[in-house]
Amino acid sequence: MIRRFWLLISSLLISLMILHSAAFAQEILQDAETDALLKKALSPLVAATGLRTGDVKILIVNDPEINAFVAGGQMVFINSGTLMVADNVNQIQGVVAHELGHVTAGHVVNSTGISEASKIGLAAMILQVVLVPLSALVPVAGPLGMMLGGIGSQVAVQHYLAYTRTQEASADAAAVKFLRKSDISGRGILEFFNKIRREEHRLMSSDSDGSFASDHPMTADREMMLKGDLENLPAWNRPIDPDLQQQFLRVRAKLIGYISDPHQVLKDYPDDPHNIPDLYARAYAWHRLSYFDKSMDEVQKLLTLKPKDPYFLEIKGQILLESGHPDEALAPLREATALSQSPLIAASFGHALMATENPAHYAEAKHVLTVAVDHEEDNPLAWFVLGTIYDREGDVAHANLATAERYSLSGQTTLAMDAADMALKGLDPNTADWRRANDIAITARHALERKKK
Repeated sequence: MIRRFWLLISSLLISLMILHSAAFAQEILQDAETDALLKKALSPLVAATGLRTGDVKILIVNDPEINAFVAGGQMVFINSGTLMVADNVNQIQGVVAHELGHVTAGHVVNSTGISEASKIGLAAMILQVVLVPLSALVPVAGPLGMMLGGIGSQVAVQHYLAYTRTQEASADAAAVKFLRKSDISGRGILEFFNKIRREEHRLMSSDSDGSFASDHPMTADREMMLKGDLENLPAWNRPIDPDLQQQFLRVRAKLIGYISDPHQVLKDYPDDPHNIPDLYARAYAWHRLSYFDKSMDEVQKLLTLKPKDPYFLEIKGQILLESGHPDEALAPLREATALSQSPLIAASFGHALMATENPAHYAEAKHVLTVAVDHEEDNPLAWFVLGTIYDREGDVAHANLATAERYSLSGQTTLAMDAADMALKGLDPNTADWRRANDIAITARHALERKKK
């Protein structure tokens, strides 16, 4: 299970801002619209590997370096810098096809020259991946590797994932096979390799590491062979699906508006009332600069173009809530939840309902959040708000269970065990909730015993 650690703060902050500290090396970003794009664009590739689509996780790391990597199991990590520099969705498909080649070959686990201690450290890192919901109203922070001690997780990953040329050639061959089977053009992967090599020569020093080029060494012979294999694919000259490309440009603009310097974003994305990526990036930039009227103006332009777009409704509700207007945020978030059926957006809606501090909204919030965790149990914001509702209702047992779920997701084993134990005292032993609390308590105890050994 992916572990998620989130840091609650008392005031409502801009949800697209990342919390940093010396203890927290990196975060994984999660957003309903981005998840939908990745699922649509990458599911055919995952299916082509023979792996179960639901078992493969594609996660976005909040890191400006242009890179992608695998870290054991069936997880593919893509740095935010990779999405921000890519020109089109086919380039991302090519990068992921290559990384899936590493996944299916088990390269991380079988890498030579890696000590058992390093493998244990990496395993600990994998178990503590953290998701930062772009749309959540409670900021989330966390490490890719808190258990790596003083060594930054980013550095550990980079040194670990400097693939050999043999492994790279194997991943190339697998990527060609996956692209062929999924009937996707391989033009993007070559475009991306060439783009990164040019960037390396232009910007990076000869001894820099942490980039896609340094972790994925490309020889001239290998590049020539890959180019020939890809050009022979039936889909080589197939144009990119325009709808998919438009979705990609939206997501990229959202990410840039979220991560990049907002003043630079406003320069790079002109004020065009008919261009969705421009409006999207500017809405986030103005919001981060705390210009409420200007950010809402950009959102209104988006909704004029597409009044029923759930993600435009989501950002409207988000800005309203984070600007101190929770009652006004309810309508757009309620509609966004209904249109998208996204557990992430539902969690934000539930939080907005509670932020009104109106007891009349508690029943709706509980229903929305219960449905959200039924569809996606690894939803820390939903569990937090559910726990708050139970506490206000005086349902101490279920409040403790929700807290145990949240601590379990965060990897805070002792706290999860304590909360689960308290929940067990008040729950009916004949219920599914009691069994769930018992599972959390047992799992936590076993984990603590293993840690002692």
